Amino acid sequence: MLSCSLSASAQLLPPKPAFTRADSLRGTLTPLRTCYDIKYYHLDVKLDVANKSISGSNLFHFTATQDFTRLQFDLFANLKVDKVEYQGKSVPYTREANAVFVTFPAPVQKGSRAEFRVFYSGQPTVAKNAPWDGGFVFTQDSKGKPWVATACQGVGASIWWPTKDHQADEVDSMLISVTVPKGLKDISNGRLRKTTKLKGGATRFDWFVSNPINNYDVALNVADYTHFADEYAGEKGKLTLDYWVLPENLAKAKTQFAANVKPMLKAMENWFGPYPFYEDGFKLIETPHLGMEHQSAVAYGNKYQNGYLGADRSATGWGLKWDFIIIHESGHEWFGNNITSKDIADMWIHESFTCYSEGLFTESLFGKPAGQEYVHGQRRHIQNDRPIIGPYGVNREGSGDMYDKGANLLNMVRTIINDDAKWRNILRGLGQQFYHQTVTSEQIIGYINQQSGLNLTPVFDQYLRHNTLPVLEFRFENGKTFCRWVANVSDFAMPVRVRTRGGEYQFISPTTKFAPVALPGVTRENLEVDTFNYYIGVLVD
Repeated sequence: MLSCSLSASAQLLPPKPAFTRADSLRGTLTPLRTCYDIKYYHLDVKLDVANKSISGSNLFHFTATQDFTRLQFDLFANLKVDKVEYQGKSVPYTREANAVFVTFPAPVQKGSRAEFRVFYSGQPTVAKNAPWDGGFVFTQDSKGKPWVATACQGVGASIWWPTKDHQADEVDSMLISVTVPKGLKDISNGRLRKTTKLKGGATRFDWFVSNPINNYDVALNVADYTHFADEYAGEKGKLTLDYWVLPENLAKAKTQFAANVKPMLKAMENWFGPYPFYEDGFKLIETPHLGMEHQSAVAYGNKYQNGYLGADRSATGWGLKWDFIIIHESGHEWFGNNITSKDIADMWIHESFTCYSEGLFTESLFGKPAGQEYVHGQRRHIQNDRPIIGPYGVNREGSGDMYDKGANLLNMVRTIINDDAKWRNILRGLGQQFYHQTVTSEQIIGYINQQSGLNLTPVFDQYLRHNTLPVLEFRFENGKTFCRWVANVSDFAMPVRVRTRGGEYQFISPTTKFAPVALPGVTRENLEVDTFNYYIGVLVD
């Protein structure tokens, strides 16, 4: 996902003052959702461009985690459930808000494998301003041919297809079949298995995803696309690179993608480990919206220019040296797609690391000072309006500060650890430890603590669970220097770099209680705190 504009707005749903039962049905893992573990989907959809409608089915193949006779899946209420089939027969279901409850004729036994198929149809929600709100985009290319895409992070995949719409349960593999009108192509996730010409001129495209995938990443992209390809010699061998763009943009695409994709892959693999989806390849697909991290099928709409629609979000100049959408959305292949938060409340795991990856990419090309300048420049978007971690169980994310404030938090953690080799190993280790998994904040923070040998939980808690910054307070009394942290977290402690002006930085380790610090020669006038790498307040009494 990406920032909405050059202001601090972010691609998030607007905050709600209160939560409804519909929010809980969507966001909570009740027994009706945890009773079955999704293993495989076959989504089979026909697109009617003229009527802006879809019809088709989704096969749910699952393993029962307990005995049950009833379960929940999700589909937005404006789409019709035509029928639900189990063992060749229709079974009863009821609907409430965007949830569907299926009742089986006999108990499904724990440990058994079973499947049911949902047939559905209707006119899906049309996004008003994709990708910041969810749904379909129906538009035309410059020649008047249809151009259609989906984007649904935040609002949920059930806005256009039936699914267990919760990030905690990723399907292990998936077949995506999309039938489109004559003269059009569908490009979805994974690898193209088969193209079938149908009666009347329509074409069905079958795409197979062989890796676990979160359901908001599942996408269709339909246009009169042209294709070109390349390959990258990566850490796990040959990675196929496939590009699908509008024919009139072919020359621009070849130039822009060549300049950005391989340097991105080299940098991301260096910092985060091997690209997580070699089996499914890497694709960039031109879309009528700005972009989205659709796994192995990254949506691209930055109009073949560097920066963020031609501007530098960091205002440092570094952001104009590369294509923001290629770097940011591809960075999500590691954080968001490989590692996925169980609850959208922990979406900082996706966005903080990916926003930080922009600085790491800059560092890989232009050196560490450039990367840190870029991260520092991102502060201009921080609002400190509300906590970065949102409320759990109601499908609600936290503040848009998860992007830029989160990136600055990670740069602070790197500064505290003070060992770049160790920091790189931690980042790569996250990808290995949680490979193709859904996780919690506690797991990510716990791993960083374990590998760094430091207790950084109070630091993460302050920046993720509170909207105010910690303040480093100094007092000068009787020739001595005293220091403490003022913070929301009661046991807050964070090593910080300070110096006398022009000297070398040294670490001090304040707590929330005033204590003397050894800073020979320091005065109110010459005290300097490393506020370039630390996003904090400083108060000198």
